[in-house]
Amino acid sequence: MPSTAIVAENLAKRYGDVEALRDVSLEVPTGTVLGLLGPNGAGKTTAVRILTTLLRPDAGRASVLGIDPATDATAVRSIIGLAGQYAAVDENLTATENLRLVGRLTHLPPDRIARRTAELLAQFQLADAANRPLKTFSGGMRRRLDLASALVHEPPVLFLDEPTTGLDPASRLDLWGVIEGLVAGGTTVLLTTQYLEEADRLADRIVVIDHGSVVAEGTSSELKSRLGSTIIELTFVDPPAALRAAEVLAPLTGVAAVGTGVQITSSDGTASLFAAVRLLDGAGLTPEGVSLREPSLDDVFLTLTGRARPTEPEPDGSGGNADEPTSRRRRSATTR
Repeated sequence: MPSTAIVAENLAKRYGDVEALRDVSLEVPTGTVLGLLGPNGAGKTTAVRILTTLLRPDAGRASVLGIDPATDATAVRSIIGLAGQYAAVDENLTATENLRLVGRLTHLPPDRIARRTAELLAQFQLADAANRPLKTFSGGMRRRLDLASALVHEPPVLFLDEPTTGLDPASRLDLWGVIEGLVAGGTTVLLTTQYLEEADRLADRIVVIDHGSVVAEGTSSELKSRLGSTIIELTFVDPPAALRAAEVLAPLTGVAAVGTGVQITSSDGTASLFAAVRLLDGAGLTPEGVSLREPSLDDVFLTLTGRARPTEPEPDGSGGNADEPTSRRRRSATTR
Protein backbone atom coordinates (compact mmCIF):
# COMPACT_ATOMS: atom_id res chain seq x y z
CA MET A 1 0.00 0.00 0.00
CA PRO A 2 1.36 3.48 -0.86
CA SER A 3 2.71 5.59 2.00
CA THR A 4 0.41 8.42 0.89
CA ALA A 5 -3.25 7.42 0.53
CA ILE A 6 -4.80 10.65 -0.83
CA VAL A 7 -3.20 13.31 -3.00
CA ALA A 8 -4.69 16.47 -4.49
CA GLU A 9 -2.59 18.79 -6.62
CA ASN A 10 -3.81 22.25 -7.61
CA LEU A 11 -7.47 21.27 -7.83
CA ALA A 12 -9.76 23.93 -9.30
CA LYS A 13 -13.51 23.94 -9.87
CA ARG A 14 -15.92 26.66 -11.00
CA TYR A 15 -19.70 26.89 -11.11
CA GLY A 16 -20.31 29.74 -13.51
CA ASP A 17 -18.88 32.82 -11.84
CA VAL A 18 -18.36 31.00 -8.53
CA GLU A 19 -14.82 29.71 -7.96
CA ALA A 20 -15.47 26.80 -5.58
CA LEU A 21 -11.85 25.58 -5.52
CA ARG A 22 -8.69 27.44 -6.38
CA ASP A 23 -5.37 25.52 -6.57
CA VAL A 24 -6.13 23.27 -3.59
CA SER A 25 -3.37 20.81 -2.75
CA LEU A 26 -3.21 18.31 0.10
CA GLU A 27 -1.78 14.93 1.08
CA VAL A 28 -3.01 12.32 3.53
CA PRO A 29 -0.46 9.72 4.69
CA THR A 30 -1.81 6.19 4.89
CA GLY A 31 -3.37 5.33 8.25
CA THR A 32 -3.83 8.94 9.38
CA VAL A 33 -6.65 11.49 9.62
CA LEU A 34 -6.61 14.77 7.74
CA GLY A 35 -9.09 17.36 8.96
CA LEU A 36 -10.34 19.68 6.23
CA LEU A 37 -11.57 22.64 8.23
CA GLY A 38 -13.64 25.55 6.97
CA PRO A 39 -17.00 27.33 7.06
CA ASN A 40 -19.96 26.60 4.80
CA GLY A 41 -19.09 27.55 1.24
CA ALA A 42 -15.35 27.14 1.77
CA GLY A 43 -15.07 24.36 -0.83
CA LYS A 44 -14.73 21.33 1.44
CA THR A 45 -17.55 19.27 -0.08
CA THR A 46 -16.45 20.13 -3.62
CA ALA A 47 -12.99 18.78 -2.86
CA VAL A 48 -14.46 15.58 -1.40
CA ARG A 49 -16.71 15.08 -4.43
CA ILE A 50 -13.74 15.34 -6.76
CA LEU A 51 -11.70 12.87 -4.71
CA THR A 52 -14.63 10.40 -4.57
CA THR A 53 -15.38 10.47 -8.34
CA LEU A 54 -18.62 12.48 -8.07
CA LEU A 55 -17.16 15.57 -9.79
CA ARG A 56 -14.42 16.22 -12.32
CA PRO A 57 -12.04 19.07 -11.59
CA ASP A 58 -11.59 21.87 -14.08
CA ALA A 59 -7.86 21.75 -13.41
CA GLY A 60 -5.38 19.83 -11.31
CA ARG A 61 -5.15 16.14 -10.51
CA ALA A 62 -5.90 13.75 -7.67
CA SER A 63 -5.22 10.18 -6.66
CA VAL A 64 -6.49 7.72 -4.06
CA LEU A 65 -4.02 4.90 -3.32
CA GLY A 66 -2.35 5.82 -6.60
CA ILE A 67 -5.55 5.70 -8.69
CA ASP A 68 -6.90 8.77 -10.48
CA PRO A 69 -10.62 9.26 -9.67
CA ALA A 70 -11.16 11.16 -12.92
CA THR A 71 -9.88 8.36 -15.17
CA ASP A 72 -10.66 5.20 -13.20
CA ALA A 73 -13.75 5.93 -11.12
CA THR A 74 -14.76 2.28 -10.76
CA ALA A 75 -11.43 1.30 -9.23
CA VAL A 76 -11.51 4.23 -6.81
CA ARG A 77 -15.06 3.44 -5.71
CA SER A 78 -14.03 -0.09 -4.84
CA ILE A 79 -11.44 1.12 -2.30
CA ILE A 80 -13.24 4.03 -0.63
CA GLY A 81 -16.19 4.66 1.64
CA LEU A 82 -18.11 7.94 1.73
CA ALA A 83 -20.45 9.21 4.42
CA GLY A 84 -21.93 12.61 3.72
CA GLN A 85 -23.59 15.29 5.82
CA TYR A 86 -26.99 13.64 5.67
CA ALA A 87 -27.79 9.97 6.12
CA ALA A 88 -27.99 8.30 2.70
CA VAL A 89 -30.07 5.34 3.84
CA ASP A 90 -33.59 4.11 3.02
CA GLU A 91 -35.94 4.89 5.89
CA ASN A 92 -38.45 2.28 4.71
CA LEU A 93 -35.92 -0.53 5.18
CA THR A 94 -34.56 -1.93 8.43
CA ALA A 95 -30.95 -1.45 9.47
CA THR A 96 -30.18 -5.02 8.44
CA GLU A 97 -31.84 -4.59 5.06
CA ASN A 98 -29.93 -1.37 4.39
CA LEU A 99 -26.56 -2.97 5.09
CA ARG A 100 -27.39 -6.06 3.05
CA LEU A 101 -28.48 -3.88 0.14
CA VAL A 102 -25.15 -2.04 0.20
CA GLY A 103 -23.36 -5.38 0.27
CA ARG A 104 -25.18 -6.51 -2.87
CA LEU A 105 -24.50 -3.20 -4.61
CA THR A 106 -20.79 -3.59 -3.88
CA HIS A 107 -20.87 -7.18 -5.25
CA LEU A 108 -19.88 -8.94 -2.04
CA PRO A 109 -20.56 -12.68 -1.78
CA PRO A 110 -23.63 -13.57 0.33
CA ASP A 111 -21.68 -15.09 3.21
CA ARG A 112 -19.51 -11.99 3.53
CA ILE A 113 -22.59 -9.73 3.42
CA ALA A 114 -24.12 -11.64 6.32
CA ARG A 115 -20.88 -11.50 8.32
CA ARG A 116 -20.27 -7.79 7.73
CA THR A 117 -23.88 -6.90 8.52
CA ALA A 118 -23.69 -8.62 11.90
CA GLU A 119 -20.27 -7.12 12.67
CA LEU A 120 -21.30 -3.57 11.81
CA LEU A 121 -24.59 -3.67 13.67
CA ALA A 122 -22.67 -4.73 16.78
CA GLN A 123 -19.82 -2.23 16.24
CA PHE A 124 -22.21 0.70 15.84
CA GLN A 125 -24.45 -0.36 18.72
CA LEU A 126 -27.42 -0.99 16.46
CA ALA A 127 -27.95 -4.72 17.03
CA ASP A 128 -31.00 -4.16 19.24
CA ALA A 129 -32.60 -2.09 16.49
CA ALA A 130 -31.48 -4.28 13.59
CA ASN A 131 -35.01 -5.16 12.47
CA ARG A 132 -36.65 -1.79 13.01
CA PRO A 133 -37.43 0.44 10.01
CA LEU A 134 -35.20 3.50 9.87
CA LYS A 135 -38.18 5.84 10.09
CA THR A 136 -38.20 4.97 13.81
CA PHE A 137 -34.49 5.83 14.29
CA SER A 138 -33.12 8.98 15.88
CA GLY A 139 -30.79 11.23 13.90
CA GLY A 140 -27.78 9.85 15.70
CA MET A 141 -28.77 6.25 14.95
CA ARG A 142 -29.27 7.07 11.27
CA ARG A 143 -25.87 8.73 11.13
CA ARG A 144 -24.22 5.68 12.68
CA LEU A 145 -25.95 3.42 10.17
CA ASP A 146 -24.86 5.69 7.32
CA LEU A 147 -21.25 5.39 8.44
CA ALA A 148 -21.67 1.62 8.86
CA SER A 149 -23.00 1.30 5.32
CA ALA A 150 -19.90 3.10 4.01
CA LEU A 151 -17.80 0.37 5.64
CA VAL A 152 -19.62 -2.75 4.42
CA HIS A 153 -16.92 -3.55 1.83
CA GLU A 154 -14.11 -2.71 4.32
CA PRO A 155 -12.56 0.18 2.36
CA PRO A 156 -9.01 1.21 3.31
CA VAL A 157 -9.85 4.90 2.68
CA LEU A 158 -12.83 6.68 4.19
CA PHE A 159 -14.20 10.14 3.34
CA LEU A 160 -16.38 11.74 6.01
CA ASP A 161 -18.08 14.95 4.90
CA GLU A 162 -19.22 16.70 8.10
CA PRO A 163 -20.45 13.41 9.56
CA THR A 164 -21.55 14.87 12.91
CA THR A 165 -23.42 17.92 11.61
CA GLY A 166 -26.63 18.41 13.59
CA LEU A 167 -25.96 15.66 16.13
CA ASP A 168 -26.41 16.25 19.84
CA PRO A 169 -23.19 16.30 21.92
CA ALA A 170 -23.58 12.73 23.19
CA SER A 171 -24.14 11.29 19.70
CA ARG A 172 -21.18 13.29 18.40
CA LEU A 173 -18.90 11.87 21.07
CA ASP A 174 -20.08 8.35 20.25
CA LEU A 175 -19.30 8.83 16.57
CA TRP A 176 -15.87 10.27 17.38
CA GLY A 177 -15.11 7.09 19.28
CA VAL A 178 -16.09 4.98 16.29
CA ILE A 179 -13.87 7.02 13.97
CA GLU A 180 -10.93 6.70 16.36
CA GLY A 181 -11.43 2.94 16.40
CA LEU A 182 -11.39 2.77 12.59
CA VAL A 183 -8.15 4.74 12.41
CA ALA A 184 -6.57 2.53 15.07
CA GLY A 185 -7.37 -0.38 12.76
CA GLY A 186 -5.45 1.22 9.87
CA THR A 187 -8.16 3.12 7.96
CA THR A 188 -7.14 6.39 6.31
CA VAL A 189 -9.68 9.17 6.86
CA LEU A 190 -10.27 12.54 5.24
CA LEU A 191 -12.68 14.39 7.50
CA THR A 192 -14.35 17.68 6.62
CA THR A 193 -15.79 19.60 9.53
CA GLN A 194 -16.91 22.97 10.85
CA TYR A 195 -16.43 21.78 14.42
CA LEU A 196 -13.08 22.96 15.63
CA GLU A 197 -12.98 20.62 18.59
CA GLU A 198 -13.66 17.73 16.19
CA ALA A 199 -10.57 18.55 14.15
CA ASP A 200 -8.58 19.12 17.33
CA ARG A 201 -9.47 15.67 18.68
CA LEU A 202 -9.45 13.49 15.57
CA ALA A 203 -7.04 14.93 13.01
CA ASP A 204 -3.31 14.21 12.78
CA ARG A 205 -3.01 17.22 10.49
CA ILE A 206 -5.41 20.02 9.59
CA VAL A 207 -5.89 21.94 6.35
CA VAL A 208 -7.87 25.17 6.73
CA ILE A 209 -9.75 26.11 3.57
CA ASP A 210 -11.65 29.35 2.96
CA HIS A 211 -13.21 30.80 -0.20
CA GLY A 212 -11.91 27.82 -2.18
CA SER A 213 -8.26 28.17 -1.17
CA VAL A 214 -5.98 26.60 1.41
CA VAL A 215 -5.12 29.32 3.94
CA ALA A 216 -3.11 27.22 6.43
CA GLU A 217 -2.07 23.68 7.25
CA GLY A 218 -0.26 21.85 10.00
CA THR A 219 -0.92 19.97 13.21
CA SER A 220 -3.32 21.46 15.73
CA SER A 221 -0.36 22.51 17.90
CA GLU A 222 1.45 24.10 14.96
CA LEU A 223 -1.58 26.15 13.99
CA LYS A 224 -2.16 27.30 17.55
CA SER A 225 1.50 28.25 17.97
CA ARG A 226 1.20 30.74 15.11
CA LEU A 227 -1.01 32.92 17.28
CA GLY A 228 1.29 33.45 20.25
CA SER A 229 1.25 31.97 23.70
CA THR A 230 -1.70 33.77 25.34
CA ILE A 231 -5.20 34.95 24.45
CA ILE A 232 -6.60 37.87 26.47
CA GLU A 233 -10.40 38.10 26.36
CA LEU A 234 -12.21 41.28 27.38
CA THR A 235 -16.01 41.39 27.46
CA PHE A 236 -18.14 44.53 27.23
CA VAL A 237 -21.77 45.45 27.67
CA ASP A 238 -22.62 45.35 23.95
CA PRO A 239 -20.98 45.07 20.49
CA PRO A 240 -20.63 48.88 19.99
CA ALA A 241 -18.69 49.08 23.25
CA ALA A 242 -16.47 46.21 22.11
CA LEU A 243 -15.78 47.98 18.80
CA ARG A 244 -14.85 51.20 20.64
CA ALA A 245 -12.54 49.21 22.90
CA ALA A 246 -10.90 47.54 19.88
CA GLU A 247 -10.21 50.96 18.39
CA VAL A 248 -8.65 52.13 21.65
CA LEU A 249 -6.54 48.97 21.82
CA ALA A 250 -5.37 49.26 18.20
CA PRO A 251 -1.78 50.21 19.26
CA LEU A 252 -1.44 46.65 20.59
CA THR A 253 -0.90 43.74 18.20
CA GLY A 254 -3.38 40.93 17.56
CA VAL A 255 -6.56 42.82 18.51
CA ALA A 256 -9.94 41.63 17.18
CA ALA A 257 -13.52 42.47 18.18
CA VAL A 258 -15.95 39.52 18.25
CA GLY A 259 -19.52 40.29 19.30
CA THR A 260 -19.41 41.81 22.78
CA GLY A 261 -15.79 40.79 23.29
CA VAL A 262 -12.30 41.82 22.30
CA GLN A 263 -9.48 39.31 21.92
CA ILE A 264 -5.79 40.15 22.13
CA THR A 265 -3.27 37.57 20.95
CA SER A 266 0.08 38.08 22.62
CA SER A 267 3.40 36.37 23.26
CA ASP A 268 3.59 38.29 26.56
CA GLY A 269 0.16 38.04 28.10
CA THR A 270 0.82 39.83 31.40
CA ALA A 271 2.48 42.88 29.84
CA SER A 272 -0.21 43.11 27.16
CA LEU A 273 -2.96 42.86 29.77
CA PHE A 274 -1.50 45.74 31.80
CA ALA A 275 -1.10 47.80 28.62
CA ALA A 276 -4.70 47.10 27.62
CA VAL A 277 -6.03 48.10 31.03
CA ARG A 278 -4.09 51.39 30.88
CA LEU A 279 -5.41 52.22 27.40
CA LEU A 280 -9.01 51.38 28.32
CA ASP A 281 -8.79 53.36 31.57
CA GLY A 282 -7.49 56.36 29.69
CA ALA A 283 -10.49 56.16 27.35
CA GLY A 284 -12.98 55.72 30.18
CA LEU A 285 -13.88 52.15 29.16
CA THR A 286 -14.30 49.38 31.72
CA PRO A 287 -14.63 45.74 30.64
CA GLU A 288 -17.22 43.57 32.32
CA GLY A 289 -14.88 40.61 32.37
CA VAL A 290 -11.22 39.74 31.73
CA SER A 291 -9.59 36.34 31.20
CA LEU A 292 -6.32 34.84 29.94
CA ARG A 293 -6.07 31.44 28.24
CA GLU A 294 -4.06 29.41 25.78
CA PRO A 295 -4.92 29.66 22.05
CA SER A 296 -7.54 27.28 20.61
CA LEU A 297 -8.49 26.30 17.07
CA ASP A 298 -11.33 28.83 17.37
CA ASP A 299 -8.67 31.53 17.54
CA VAL A 300 -6.86 30.03 14.55
CA PHE A 301 -10.09 30.06 12.55
CA LEU A 302 -10.85 33.68 13.45
CA THR A 303 -7.34 34.83 12.62
CA LEU A 304 -7.12 32.99 9.30
CA THR A 305 -10.61 33.62 7.93
CA GLY A 306 -11.59 36.86 9.64
CA ARG A 307 -14.78 35.12 10.81
CA ALA A 308 -15.84 33.73 14.14
CA ARG A 309 -16.54 30.06 14.64
CA PRO A 310 -19.45 28.88 12.41
CA THR A 311 -22.85 28.67 14.07
CA GLU A 312 -23.74 25.07 14.86
CA PRO A 313 -27.05 23.77 13.48
CA GLU A 314 -29.73 22.49 15.81
CA PRO A 315 -29.36 18.79 16.71
CA ASP A 316 -30.90 16.62 14.00
CA GLY A 317 -31.68 19.74 12.03
CA SER A 318 -31.12 20.35 8.37
CA GLY A 319 -29.26 22.94 6.43
CA GLY A 320 -27.80 23.48 2.98
CA ASN A 321 -24.25 23.05 1.87
CA ALA A 322 -23.02 26.28 0.43
CA ASP A 323 -20.17 24.80 -1.59
CA GLU A 324 -22.30 24.67 -4.70
CA PRO A 325 -25.18 26.62 -6.24
CA THR A 326 -28.63 25.63 -4.94
CA SER A 327 -29.70 23.99 -8.19
CA ARG A 328 -26.75 21.62 -7.96
CA ARG A 329 -27.27 20.92 -4.26
CA ARG A 330 -30.71 19.47 -4.97
CA ARG A 331 -29.07 16.53 -6.70
CA SER A 332 -27.54 13.92 -4.44
CA ALA A 333 -25.13 11.07 -5.04
CA THR A 334 -23.67 8.43 -2.76
CA THR A 335 -20.48 6.46 -3.20
CA ARG A 336 -20.04 3.18 -1.42
